[in-house]
Amino acid sequence: MAKSGKSVFSAELLAFVEEWKNKPGNLIMILHKIQQEQGYISNEAAAEVAKITGLPLARIHGVVSFYHFFKTKKPGKNQISVCLGTACYLKGGQNLLDETRRLLALKDGEITSEDGLFSVEPVRCIGCCGLAPVVSVNGEVFGKVTTAQIKTILDKYRNKD
Repeated sequence: MAKSGKSVFSAELLAFVEEWKNKPGNLIMILHKIQQEQGYISNEAAAEVAKITGLPLARIHGVVSFYHFFKTKKPGKNQISVCLGTACYLKGGQNLLDETRRLLALKDGEITSEDGLFSVEPVRCIGCCGLAPVVSVNGEVFGKVTTAQIKTILDKYRNKD
């Protein structure tokens, strides 16, 4: 529960946690559902899961930090994935990641732009090796991307409603 005593979960999510709290493998399922609804696992959400399930908070944080899939920071409105799989890496994927981070003024360890509009993460493979290097924004794939094109791609999403 949040400090105010009000749940940080929607009624639907709260019902899901209650339904799963005593089932085998419950923690992973609960965390997936939270991230699906909220976009990440906040400290408040982890604390609420601990309270509802009776699991130690340290165990919940351990699972969240162990699995790369789980995010602990709120993602931006537009989620950018820069492929660093072998083909993309060899054709300049790291340069694309560096340029994206530079244009968004992200410091080491930061994944979300200050305005909350973008979050950036490297991924191992998008599955479009023939289009390497590849960048994806909200699932829209851009192939054979050059560093010069990154600004145009970002501007496309800056100017959306």
